Parts: sequence; C-alpha cells; structure tokens
Amino acid sequence: MTYCVGICVRDGLVMIADTRTNAGVDNVSIYRKLFLFSVPGEKIFTVATAGNLSVSQSVIHLLEEGLVNPQTGERERLVDMPSTFHAAQLIGRAVQQLNAEQGDALTRANVAADVTFLLGGQVGGEDLRLFMIYAAGNFIACGPETPFLQIGEHKYGKPILDRSITFETGLHEALKLGLISMDSTLRSNIGVGLPLDLVTVRRGALAPETSCRVEADDHYFRDLSDRWSAALRAAHRAIPNPPYF
Repeated sequence: MTYCVGICVRDGLVMIADTRTNAGVDNVSIYRKLFLFSVPGEKIFTVATAGNLSVSQSVIHLLEEGLVNPQTGERERLVDMPSTFHAAQLIGRAVQQLNAEQGDALTRANVAADVTFLLGGQVGGEDLRLFMIYAAGNFIACGPETPFLQIGEHKYGKPILDRSITFETGLHEALKLGLISMDSTLRSNIGVGLPLDLVTVRRGALAPETSCRVEADDHYFRDLSDRWSAALRAAHRAIPNPPYF
C-alpha cells in the first residue's frame, strides 16, 4: 500500500509520497516513491508511484535510461520530452511495454501488476500541469475545479482536500493541507508510513523550491499532527449536541 498526493494550485505544485512497502505484517520495507527529473532552467518533472513495486521501479528505470521510439528508433528519456503531455505519454508507453513483456508471467504467478503514477511538472513557458497515469497507460489531467490528484490509499486523506483546497490556495498552505491529508492517512492505515518525501515547485521557476524527506522525528510534522488532532477535538465539542434525545 501507499499514499501519494499531488496538488496543483495557481502558485505552483506540491507532491508528497510515503515510503512504506509491505508484503505482510512482518515484511515492511522503505522505498522511495517520489522521483525528480529536471534540466535546470528548462524543465522539471516529478513522478510519484503506487502499486506493484517491481513494475513501478522498472518504469522509473526506463524513464531514466530511455525507451526506443518505434518510429524514429531513438531512445527517449523523460528529460527529453518537450512538454508535460508528452512526458505523460512516455510514462504510459513505459507501462504498456512492461505489461507486454511481463504481464503474462505475473498473471501466471498470481501477482497483481497494477500501477499508477502522478506526474507534475513544467517545460519552458508552458503551463504547470499535473497528470495521473493508469495501469493501461492512459491518463487524465487535473484542472482548477479540483486541483489535486491522489493514488494509492487515498480515501482517508481525500475529505480534507475536498473541504479545503482550491486553485487559489497558496503554495505553503497547499503543502500544509497535503501534510494534514497524509497525517490522517497515517493514522488510519498501517500500510502507509513514514518517512515522507515531498517536492514543491513554484509556477514558472523550472526548479524545485523544496525537496526533502520528513522523518518520524520531524518537529514540524509532529506538531502539525498534534495541532490537527486538538483542533478536531475542539471543533466537535463546539458543535451543539444532537436534538434527537
């Protein structure tokens, strides 16, 4: 299991991913699921992964080393893409290639090969964009009406974003809300765990403004978690009791 969230607001982009991978209660590991690809001053892409770890890691390696374009014969890497739309297409092609090469073997071994990806980024003067790529290689883009996308175990963190995030939300506020969404998921699902990886990109900057890992002893994240719990308790106490007695 995992939880990754991408938030694309007017000011910029927030991407957060947990690092827990488990194949049972006694086999828990930490793996990076948020990756950064950039050419400083020209383009920046950040990719979050959820699903089968071997497949998602293979996709990331293909994006780093390049896929052969069947029309030109040239090897194309993610950082070679001229737009975020073409980058989403490349990730879709990588997923389809791996499905063609490994899908039957994984099915025979009764191994679920489902993967999903979040791709956020900007190339040159184009607009900053956020996509979700599915296991079939198709994808969707988020828009101003609902400026966030989630993959993995998203149901615990979604209500917070539904109630709070708009396209006009500031970048720092979007990061805070993303961390609250992640904290709520950590509280309710043992398959999602610290540390967290996060990236923020300000619109037009073509470089990460923040790129860091949040460990279990991170003071700000612990304080955020405690304050959110206290705020929820205070909020429900302030609501009048139901009149149904």
